[in-house]
Amino acid sequence: MMIIRPVRRDDLDGLMNLARSAGVGLTSLPVNEERLTQKISRSELSFAGELDRSDRGYVFVLEDADNGAIAGICAIEAAVGMREPWYNYRVGTIVHASEELGVYSRHDTLFLSNDHTGFSELCTLFLHPDYRVNRNGGLLSKSRFLFLAQFAPLFGKIVVAEMRGYSDEKGNSPFWEALGRHFFSIDFAEADYLTGIGQKAFVAELMPKHPVYIDFLPAEAQAVIGQTHPNTKPAVAMLQSEGFRYEGYVDIFDAGPTVQAYTSEIRAVKESRMVVARLVDPLPTEGRVAQLVSNTSLDGFRTILLDAPLDGESIALSREQLAALNVQDGDFVRAVALSPKEQA
Repeated sequence: MMIIRPVRRDDLDGLMNLARSAGVGLTSLPVNEERLTQKISRSELSFAGELDRSDRGYVFVLEDADNGAIAGICAIEAAVGMREPWYNYRVGTIVHASEELGVYSRHDTLFLSNDHTGFSELCTLFLHPDYRVNRNGGLLSKSRFLFLAQFAPLFGKIVVAEMRGYSDEKGNSPFWEALGRHFFSIDFAEADYLTGIGQKAFVAELMPKHPVYIDFLPAEAQAVIGQTHPNTKPAVAMLQSEGFRYEGYVDIFDAGPTVQAYTSEIRAVKESRMVVARLVDPLPTEGRVAQLVSNTSLDGFRTILLDAPLDGESIALSREQLAALNVQDGDFVRAVALSPKEQA
């Protein structure tokens, strides 16, 4: 059985293994033991309610209950940009016109932006390649929606997610080579790493403050603006199925898209419901539907994916499933069915 739970201090080795397998581009999961230790400590303080909203970051891991292995990681930032600046480019338009000459032209541009300051963010999503089976990706990513639904006052009214941008098999970003390198004079991987370990001041110090004309960039750089890394396309499709949309914001380093949605309008948040957990042995075999189920505890949060009959007031669980959720027969749990596409 696979279980989503809050990260703990003894997960450090597992997180380091995940970081090594993630490669370049996942800035929030650096191969840096000190930074990951800080991430774990901050998460523990967040779950304990000991930090202001502007400081809170909730980190979850996917644990293989059979062997204790850490198979994946995901996180939610309560409010981005309140302590450390949160930059992206807004893709906009500048119009040049001359009535006298009869000339009118539109130019797509990139504006350095902090527009998402104060929004909540889905981040740090990574599933180990060995575990990309059995709907584990859906469990890992969508478990956060049950957490958002259960603890809505902790988060903003809009949630965003930065998608990894295109880079080649060697980790080179065409967008970075065309733009970022001219201002930073370092490799994409190094800039990516520095932001991942929290050294973001150089972005404000070195990035151009004026609009960048996209027409001036090489064709290969223009082509990847708003495009995702091939490995990230399933994650984008999943978020789109939940109501997230691309609104013209891209990452300043690799031009990957940022998608966003009103928290209350995310499908799994809106459709999730509180039901009573009922111990049933044996479990019914008819009418089962794939569902995410979580308990209602903050610091003891647990989520599992199971097949159970749809019922408006209760859900049938085995002893093993009750134990995984750390609940008892008769306790309330939160449940939501996977989308019709994901039921297969």
